[in-house]
Amino acid sequence: MKAFGKILGLGLLGLLLIIVALGFALTHLFDPNDYKDEIRQLVRDKAHVELTLNGDIGWSLFPWLGLELHEASIATLTNPQTPFADLQMLGLSVRVLPLLRREVQMSDVRVEGLNLILARDENGHGNWEDIGKPLPTATDGSAAGTAQTPAGEPSAPADSSSERAVKLDIDSLTVNNARVQYSDAKSGQNYSAESIQLSTGPVHEGANIAVKASAFLSASQPAIKARTELAGELRFDRKLKRYNFEDLRLTGETSGEPTAGKTVTFGAQGQLLVDMGANVASWNGLKISANQLRALGELNVRDLDKTPQVSGGLSIAQFDLRTFLDGIGHPLPATNDATAFGKLELVTRLQGTPTSLNLADLAVKLDDSTFTGRVAIEDFAKQALRLQLKGDKFDADRYLPAKSEQAKGATAARQAEVQQQEASVSAAASSSPLPNAPTQQAWSEDKLLPVDRLRALDLQADLAFGALTLDKLPITDAQLQASGQGGLLTLQTLRGGLYNGSFEAKGSVDVRPAVPQIGINTKINRVPVEHFIKTEDNKTPPVKGLLTLTSDLTATGNSQKALVETLNGSANFTIANGVLVNANLEQQLCQAIATLNRKTLSGDPRGKDTPFEELRGSLVIRNGVASNPDLKARIPGLTVNGHGDLDLRVLGMDYNVGVIVEGDQRAMPDPACQVNERYVGVELPLRCRGPLELGAKACRLDQDGLGKVAAKLAGNRLKDKLDEKLGDKVSPELKDALKGLFKR
Repeated sequence: MKAFGKILGLGLLGLLLIIVALGFALTHLFDPNDYKDEIRQLVRDKAHVELTLNGDIGWSLFPWLGLELHEASIATLTNPQTPFADLQMLGLSVRVLPLLRREVQMSDVRVEGLNLILARDENGHGNWEDIGKPLPTATDGSAAGTAQTPAGEPSAPADSSSERAVKLDIDSLTVNNARVQYSDAKSGQNYSAESIQLSTGPVHEGANIAVKASAFLSASQPAIKARTELAGELRFDRKLKRYNFEDLRLTGETSGEPTAGKTVTFGAQGQLLVDMGANVASWNGLKISANQLRALGELNVRDLDKTPQVSGGLSIAQFDLRTFLDGIGHPLPATNDATAFGKLELVTRLQGTPTSLNLADLAVKLDDSTFTGRVAIEDFAKQALRLQLKGDKFDADRYLPAKSEQAKGATAARQAEVQQQEASVSAAASSSPLPNAPTQQAWSEDKLLPVDRLRALDLQADLAFGALTLDKLPITDAQLQASGQGGLLTLQTLRGGLYNGSFEAKGSVDVRPAVPQIGINTKINRVPVEHFIKTEDNKTPPVKGLLTLTSDLTATGNSQKALVETLNGSANFTIANGVLVNANLEQQLCQAIATLNRKTLSGDPRGKDTPFEELRGSLVIRNGVASNPDLKARIPGLTVNGHGDLDLRVLGMDYNVGVIVEGDQRAMPDPACQVNERYVGVELPLRCRGPLELGAKACRLDQDGLGKVAAKLAGNRLKDKLDEKLGDKVSPELKDALKGLFKR
């Protein structure tokens, strides 16, 4: 038995030596380069591609079946002169004996200088669609198909290749200096990946595979370039169609048209899982960075075979939004507050599809404000924006566009005019000349509305603020509801508390026409009027009191100036418990009475302001000029009637005011200001003209009107003397005839 075992062993050894010798002889005595034409024909017949071998073929037989190709290219049979792939070198080797067990055990696989060209023609046909397809024959498709399968020979089952999966075992895979290019003749788009470098560790199914890759990516529409590096450990199970990429690290930088030529550094990390069997994917431990932006989260995707549905969570750490947007080529416009958008952070649960995104359970901190609620884009193409937010406080003025230099110049010019007018008003306002009407424009010509964006906007907004600052007005418990679609924006309501009063506004903005059209209705209830007429230099307002106002206004244009110049509508107003600031109306009227009495006031003015119980009237506005035909005021000891115009274009006024006085009602009246019976019911005239900021300081005695009053009083005095002289000596008819001579 021992001898038999020895003989068998010697026999096997001899057989092995013979096989090795044959392999050595084949590889050294047989040159495959002599059979390039046969190899090309074999590839053409079996693989249905055109193989061009410009370089040498190297090979080995045992124990490794090795192959090395140089300067090779592949083309489709339909276009053999235009290769879709070429390479400088491909080297691989496979163990022979494991192939018998359907196992692929390979040594290092190396690919040098691969160039892959993918293209679609103007009809949308891709050159890769012809790979592996034979040339069409003269017979129809069914005959050609029958000729490939001999009669009586059963066809192989469609899934026979998958009955026993081939087991892969590769020591490593290396790709150097590869290039992939894609072009679409119909759309004109071009994409490329150049300088592709790929290296892996041992490739075993079901085991982690170390992967490193890098490439330079580019696109033509829009023009963009990027450098990327990828690292991690890949695990896959072909039977379960399950792929894991653990410790994924993607880094790089990009620049191009979308970033206005600026370079953006980006990165992403996490654990990536794709399960094609269950049509789900997930990205856990997600970390994303772009310049100074840092985000954490997780993403889950389902229905990969249909319309993918994304869900997950996202947290973005505080960052400077203004600096970030400037760094990616999308700078924010200048705002009233240069520090606005300096701090932003958010936490949210997100849901999305390829066409929509929903940020639910949203918590946002923007500068000094905090918001909670929901933000959704229901359709990216339609810009269908949905907002449901509640904020603790928000100063909207900080985020409004800053005034242009032209607007600042116009404001400065008008302020200079007002200051000049005010300087001309002497302390004894009654004796100084009547101020001139203002001429300088008070409004900016800066563009207000992004018309193109608004025309495309689909908006539904429901906002609430504990405290909202708008146009320097502190609004409490503010609520805003608005919608927009097809270029028509509607403000359903904007209401809140304001200085212990309240207000509500409704309106619309129609940007469908070439020139935007605006309509607004407002209701203001007992709000201090001085807060609406603050000046740029924060001087004391000319009037104080509680304003109640209703208005219905329309305008057209896209700037403050255009809107004011086209302003039309009506309004009704009441100011209660008010004060005319720095305007001693009593002194003005006493001066008028003293003039009529032909006396001089002996005392100094008592107080600088004039209080009033109520001031009311209505306005009819036409092209920026508000006409007030029925001004009435109740002042202790006075009754005031007036009519005139407010020129909103230059914020000027021109009023005629009539005052019926009772005279000096103080305990120690000025003798020159005493009113006798001759003045009862007499209306003293005032003229008010100049900038609105001057208020009652722009009012003077109307000398022409005062002369008429004096003439009337003189006639009354003469009639009184006739009564006194004639007594009962003449008939009543004669008395009336004589008195009539003095009536005018």
